[in-house]
Amino acid sequence: MLLTLASGALFFPGLFALSSWALRRSRPGWTDDDCLTVATRLVSSVQAVLATGAGLTIICSCSNVVSDRHWLAREYVWFLIPYMIYDCYAMYLCEWCRTRDQKLRCATIFRNFLIENRLMVTHHAVILFVLVPVSQKLRGELGDFFVGCIFTAELSTPFVSLGRVLIQLKQQHTLLYKVNGFLTLSTFLFCRILLFPFMYWSYGQHKGLSLLRVPFNIPLHCNVANAILISPQLYWFSLLCKKAARLFDTAKAKKDG
Repeated sequence: MLLTLASGALFFPGLFALSSWALRRSRPGWTDDDCLTVATRLVSSVQAVLATGAGLTIICSCSNVVSDRHWLAREYVWFLIPYMIYDCYAMYLCEWCRTRDQKLRCATIFRNFLIENRLMVTHHAVILFVLVPVSQKLRGELGDFFVGCIFTAELSTPFVSLGRVLIQLKQQHTLLYKVNGFLTLSTFLFCRILLFPFMYWSYGQHKGLSLLRVPFNIPLHCNVANAILISPQLYWFSLLCKKAARLFDTAKAKKDG
């Protein structure tokens, strides 16, 4: 556990520092804010690939979705804890860099950071203070398969990150941006929305229950936890759909014009 925590605490900040340094050297025309933002997205994408790989490994290794065990289900959570802490700091650093010319007080910058990133900060806090204790202690020796499923939700993150980088570089008109938008919506839908019916279906197959009967045959707190987890995903997915609709409307208007 301690070795894994230490590895995460060194890996993520180290990758962030190295990538931001490399961007400053290779992109002299970029501002510090540009370099830090892209570096943050890069580290998030790397973490997402690692989490997805761990999740798929766990899923493929657990034939019994309730009782089968895999060491990554617990060990990767310890590796994830430093990332969540680092990511909050990296987001704050980007906010500080973006507003430093305004000569605001640190307290004002921090308040603005919390306001603008309240959903993401809440998301990280829930993972650290709720999901980590549940996954490491409260669930006992059961459910590694479902922990692996939750890890695979990160598959959409690299596409989300690339989309934001392309916006920052003013590349919204490119084919790459449009293709990436389609992949973002697809991976988000399958890995963050339909993931939850899949977990219910998998449990139903194990217990010989239909999908519709599963919610009435599992503890109430499991349903509540899943509802809490999927709620922000539905909100973020609605924002992605609205952005895609605006892009389509803009493209159609230009074509008609």
